[in-house]
Parts: sequence; C-alpha cells; structure tokens
Amino acid sequence: MNNTECLFCRIVSGDVPATRVYEDERHLAIMDIGPIVKGHVLVIPKEHHPDILAMPGEQLKDLIGCIQTVCRALREGLHAEGINVIQNNGRAAGQLVPHVHFHAIPRFAADGHRWNWDAKKYSSPAEMEEYAERIRRALCR
Repeated sequence: MNNTECLFCRIVSGDVPATRVYEDERHLAIMDIGPIVKGHVLVIPKEHHPDILAMPGEQLKDLIGCIQTVCRALREGLHAEGINVIQNNGRAAGQLVPHVHFHAIPRFAADGHRWNWDAKKYSSPAEMEEYAERIRRALCR
C-alpha cells in the first residue's frame, strides 16, 4: 500500500530519483540530499506508514534490523567513529515527510556537527512523578 502523494513512496516506485545504498524486498536506504554529516542515510520501509505509531510492530522490528545493517556499513565503509540513529514523528517533532523513516548519521570526532540539546528541568520531584504517572496510566490502557 503506497501513497502516490508521498515523496518516499515515489522514490520507492522509481518515479523520483534517489541514490540507493541498500535495498531488499521490504526496505530501502537512500542518501539524504541534505546531510547533517556526509554519509547521512535515510532508511525507510517500502510500504507506506505515516509515522511509527501507524506501523505494525513486526514490521517495525524488521525495519530495525535493516537499520542495524546500514549502521554496520557506515562503521565499516566510512570508518565512522559513532552513529546517530534518529526517528521523528509528527511535524512538531521535525518529521517533514509523513512516511516512517530513520536517519542513520555517521559521526566523526572532527565532523564539526554539534546538537543543540537544550535540556530542561522539572520544577520538583513531584512534577516529574506527575508526568511519570500520566505515562504509566497510558501504558495500562
């Protein structure tokens, strides 16, 4: 099931060109055209799912295996010293293409990239516990 309006579905079908680095019957890995660090790869399922919550669990597990394969190739092929694996869900989280995808970004000590990780704090242990309890209740549903 693919979406003709989806950029990644159009790449999967061959209607939009992309530099492919890995492909099997269910997955595709392509070079990101706007890399954070050179060698940045996008790993996608060939079947359309708008976000991680819409993807069946077994397919997600299978996709993670593909991501691990790509990460090994980044380490071996590019001699990456580390790898960031990032997955965004929803526009507020930075997802620009509504098709599940993971970013596999090779990292090097001297690559010059720095994340803007602006960590916040809870106002109190009680506030943290309140958030935890809301999450726990949702897990029980």
